[in-house]
Amino acid sequence: MTPELTVLTLAALLQVVQFALMAIPVNLELGTAKTMSPRDPGQMGTPMTEQISPKTGRLVRALNNHFEGLILFGIACTVITVSGQSGPLTTVCAWIYLAARIGYVPAYYFGLVPWRSVIWAVGFGATTLMLLAALF
Repeated sequence: MTPELTVLTLAALLQVVQFALMAIPVNLELGTAKTMSPRDPGQMGTPMTEQISPKTGRLVRALNNHFEGLILFGIACTVITVSGQSGPLTTVCAWIYLAARIGYVPAYYFGLVPWRSVIWAVGFGATTLMLLAALF
């Protein structure tokens, strides 16, 4: 397995951890009657995100943001691996992406402005650099 695929696997496991970090407080705050329901508008009253605490809402948004970033990162890792272009640059970029995603969670949770956005940009930049490296 290439280093990029190893990091992709670790990033997916981070997604699992983020899901647990989000799901536990959401269930504690809303109760399982709501979280296990089909979440129809009439049953929920207001949207779920309006019923949870601000910090738990940040965990929900950080999880969703990682889903979005993981798509692009997964494409980058796949293209690099399938094309046989794994190298020092793409390996370092992959690890930078993972480090940024790990740092993003507490930065978002604690509302660290502007650092949350800076950390996000570092991960996005590393992914973009991997995609560009695949073209050259």
